[in-house]
Amino acid sequence: MTSPIPGPRTKLGTTGLEVCRLGFGGIPIQRLTEAEAVRLIGVALDGGIDFYDTAAGYTDSQRKLGAGLAGHRDRVVIASKSMARGAEAIAADLDRALSDLRTEYLDVYQLHNVASMAELEQVTAPGGALDGLLKARDAGKVRYIGLSSHKPAVALQALERFPFATVQVPVNYIETLALPELVPAARRRGVGTIAMKPVGGGAFVHRTENFRFIFAAGIDVAIPGMDDPRQVAENLAVLSDLRPLTVAETALLEQEKKELGDTFCRRCEYCMPCPNGLPIAFLHVLRAYWFRYGLKDWVHQRLAALKKTYRDCTGCGECVGKCPYHLPSPELFAAMRDEIERSRN
Repeated sequence: MTSPIPGPRTKLGTTGLEVCRLGFGGIPIQRLTEAEAVRLIGVALDGGIDFYDTAAGYTDSQRKLGAGLAGHRDRVVIASKSMARGAEAIAADLDRALSDLRTEYLDVYQLHNVASMAELEQVTAPGGALDGLLKARDAGKVRYIGLSSHKPAVALQALERFPFATVQVPVNYIETLALPELVPAARRRGVGTIAMKPVGGGAFVHRTENFRFIFAAGIDVAIPGMDDPRQVAENLAVLSDLRPLTVAETALLEQEKKELGDTFCRRCEYCMPCPNGLPIAFLHVLRAYWFRYGLKDWVHQRLAALKKTYRDCTGCGECVGKCPYHLPSPELFAAMRDEIERSRN
């Protein structure tokens, strides 16, 4: 296995694209106004962030990034992706992305969230999404073709079938399934590695140590989502110190891993919209603040301001099927509803 490339900048596999190792994930700017998003992207640009990731499915994220990156196309690498599984559908998503992002080409376009072998068969079959991207690459609309997946085993099979330029998977101190096989295989093939969910949707407290773990594991670029300028500064600060973790720092992450468990929300919002109007990701945030930090009065205040809360969950389970981690949100919300009722008695 090739040793990880040190320093705050790196080559993205063998694409020739040189980027800041700390990129910009485009999910959270959905929660901002366009003006707020443009200001935030300006802060990121000023800080040296030049890799920007978004997707067709992130509502207005592409459009907001297009507004924020206008006039800076020559200094940034733009990546987007599509859940379309057929050639025609992904061509339509790509054309919309080019329009929203105000560019004639994308540096990287990825097959988004290929979650099973059946989906891999679908996108790589004749007339599948991969065929559409190959035509787009020939037409100059896409420079490099990549793939994202929450299932490292599926992504590994994808690399066996096609020379993808990039692979994007969850990597953080808790989510390490990609590290034993997928990341080494990608590096052997010259495939750029992109870590999504690097801070678990904002769940990690010890972010600096977590980023250092990710980069030491051989990841090229990590793309945390950010919706506040302070987060940009905090995330960029890690690039000044990429030392391997000490025993004490590893112990901090181990403790946090124990506290988070395996039922925490990464805030990707793939579960949305909820058919009953619940703000699912925010309700998970409130649950975390209740149990991890004991901020019960604060949680009560926030719940009082919401139109729909835990008690409005009907247990339909639609969110479970859409969640890449299959979080049992209805069960967790029912337990949280009972917890809140007990606290009021």
